[in-house]
Amino acid sequence: MIHDRAVEILAGCPRGRLLDVPAGEGAFAARLVRAGFEVRCCDLFPEIFRVPGVEIRRGDLSGVLPYPDGSFEYVTCLEGLEHIENPHQAVREFRRVLRSGGHLLVSVPNILNVEERLKWLLFGYSSAFKPISDDHRRLLREQWHGEIQEVLLHINPIAYSELRYVLEKHGFQLVGTFRDGAKRRMWLYWPLVAVIRLIGRLTPPAKRRERWTEELQSEAVLTGGNTLVLLAVKA
Repeated sequence: MIHDRAVEILAGCPRGRLLDVPAGEGAFAARLVRAGFEVRCCDLFPEIFRVPGVEIRRGDLSGVLPYPDGSFEYVTCLEGLEHIENPHQAVREFRRVLRSGGHLLVSVPNILNVEERLKWLLFGYSSAFKPISDDHRRLLREQWHGEIQEVLLHINPIAYSELRYVLEKHGFQLVGTFRDGAKRRMWLYWPLVAVIRLIGRLTPPAKRRERWTEELQSEAVLTGGNTLVLLAVKA
């Protein structure tokens, strides 16, 4: 579903040179190619890439990407930032490899929708960021033939407010915030949504602006699905 939403967001954009990182096996890259973009891909494990005819390079979101400054009109980073310790470094690199006016499309697990807020309150963890148990680590060993790949884990629960801050700090202007889809069984949470929004309306306007209340109580964030998608432009 996240790939569907991302393609929809980019559908009205002029075609150009695009970097998809992390690319994984290339499912999203293949859709971008079909949509008409000139796609280049990058991943920590390029050997798993499966799309013929598309360039793939080895690169680490925690380091320096293997491209010159200003190489792309677009960068897409779906399901990447939650896997690394330092999103600041990745966003700095996205800005570096983008041309002036270039766009960044990035997704993270939506840990601020109403269901996830309730899970944090009741259990101390959310759907996408559970405790890393011995069983979980053992499963990783089996899948990766004895080598634990920490990069596969969700280690950084970055929320909307933190992601917006990181983007703006490193020279991006937020263009739009989108959800991957409607939250399932949303009717169960409407009473809690109503209470949250009522408290927001009772907050003084200056404080609402300072605390980004409208954005944090928006359809995309508060009543959105499992994934949050942000589109930003290099200022």
